[in-house]
Amino acid sequence: QLQLVESGGGLVQAGGSLRLSCAASGSITSINVMGWYRQAPGKGRELVADITSGGSTNYADSVKGRFTISRDNAKNTVYLQMNNLKPEDTAVYYCNLNYRTFPIPGPLDAWGQGTLVTVSS
Repeated sequence: QLQLVESGGGLVQAGGSLRLSCAASGSITSINVMGWYRQAPGKGRELVADITSGGSTNYADSVKGRFTISRDNAKNTVYLQMNNLKPEDTAVYYCNLNYRTFPIPGPLDAWGQGTLVTVSS
């Protein structure tokens, strides 16, 4: 059974920085894509950034140039470095893994429990 443990959220002033981490443990054969999503109050969940096993990255337009996603494959961990935070970045941030585990033939999705990021103006 896969477990995802997120950390790093909190309260920060506009212009500040935070670093989120998400560590996966359990029965994992391989991890394809690791990503971060967020959900602001009253809004739907949206993709913030993701990264493939080969290191290719994808970012939402709203965070390009401010956020950086990275992963440590040896530790099954994904990070999100968030710089120059804005009040509109306030949301619950969720990590997501697309992974494989034996003997299930197809890829699976797993979600973290969410970590709250609050940016004050």
